[in-house]
Amino acid sequence: MNRKNLISAGVLVLLVALTVSAIMKGNDMAAVFAAMRKLHPAYLCAAAATAIFFVSAEGIMICYLLRSLDYKTSVMTCVKYSFVGFFFSGITPSATGGQPMQLYYMQKEGHKVSDSTVVLMTVAVIYKFVLVVMGVGILIFYHEPLSVYLKEYLYLYYLGLFLNTALVIILLFIMISPKCFKGIVVIGEKVLKKVHLLKSSRERTEKLIEMADQYHEAVLFFLKHKSKMAAVIAFTVVQRCSVFILTWLIYRGLGLEGTSAFTVMSLQASIYIAVDMLPLPGAQGITEMMYKTAFSLIFPGAFLTASMCVTRGLNFYMVLMISAMVSLWCYFRSRRSERIIAEIS
Repeated sequence: MNRKNLISAGVLVLLVALTVSAIMKGNDMAAVFAAMRKLHPAYLCAAAATAIFFVSAEGIMICYLLRSLDYKTSVMTCVKYSFVGFFFSGITPSATGGQPMQLYYMQKEGHKVSDSTVVLMTVAVIYKFVLVVMGVGILIFYHEPLSVYLKEYLYLYYLGLFLNTALVIILLFIMISPKCFKGIVVIGEKVLKKVHLLKSSRERTEKLIEMADQYHEAVLFFLKHKSKMAAVIAFTVVQRCSVFILTWLIYRGLGLEGTSAFTVMSLQASIYIAVDMLPLPGAQGITEMMYKTAFSLIFPGAFLTASMCVTRGLNFYMVLMISAMVSLWCYFRSRRSERIIAEIS
C-alpha cells in the first residue's frame, strides 16, 4: 500500500469515527440495540450473502470475459481480484484506487495489461451504464415519491446521475476510439517522464503503442460478440439489484411491512447513485445522512438507525474487512513469490 492509499485509509478511519460519534450522540443507543436484536437471523444471513455476492459477481464477470479472450483462469482467482478492487476503492476518494490494484495483480499473474485493461474497463462501463439506466428510470417513473423521500438531498441525486452519465460517455469514447486511447497512453508517458517518474526509453514507448493496439483488438472482439456483452449486462443488473434488495431484507427481518420491495430498492439505488462519485473514501458520512433522510418515512423510531447500522455494516464494512484480508493475503503471497524468484535467479 503506497503513501497515498495510507492517507486515504486514515481519512476513512477519521470519517468512520466522526460518523459513529454522530450516530451515538443523536440516538438512544439502548433503543437502537433493542431494535437490532429483533432482526430475524435468517434475514440477516440472507442480507450478508447478498453483500458478498455483490462483490463476488464482479469476479465472475471478469472470469467470463478473460475466458472469452482465451485465458485459462479460475473463478476464485477472479473473485480475488474483485475483493482487492473493493478494498482499494473503499479507502480512496471516488473509488479511484480499485482498478489500478486489480490491474497490478492481474499483470503479475500472467495477464496482458492490454487485455486486463479492456476487461476491467468493460466491467466498469457496464456497471456504470446499468446504474445510469436505473437512475434515469427512477427519475422518469418515480420522480414525485423520490423528491418526497430524499427531500434536501434530491440535488445530490441529480449531481450523481450527471457525473455517472458523463463518466460512461467518456469511457465509451476511450474504448471505441483507438487514436484517443493511444494518445492518452503516449501523453501519460510524457507526463511521467517530465516529472522524472520515468526515464526516456524508446523500447518502452514502442511497447506502450503495441499495448494500445492490442487493447483496440480486444475492444473489437467484444464489440463483435454482442451476445457476451448482453450476458454481462444481464448479470450486472442482477448484481446491482442484489445490493439494493439487501435493505428490503433488513426491513422484513425487523418484522416491518407495508412498504414494497420496489420502493425500498429504488431509494437504496438513489442513494448509491447520489454518493457513487463523491470524493470521499467509501462515501463515508454522506451515505449515512442520506439513508436516514430517505428512509425516515419507512423505518419508524429506533428501527431507522438500527436498519442503517446493519445495512451499512453489511454492504460496506463487513465486505471491506473481508476485502482487506484478501488484499493482505495477495500482498504477502506476491512478496513471497518475488523472494522465491530472487533466490532462484
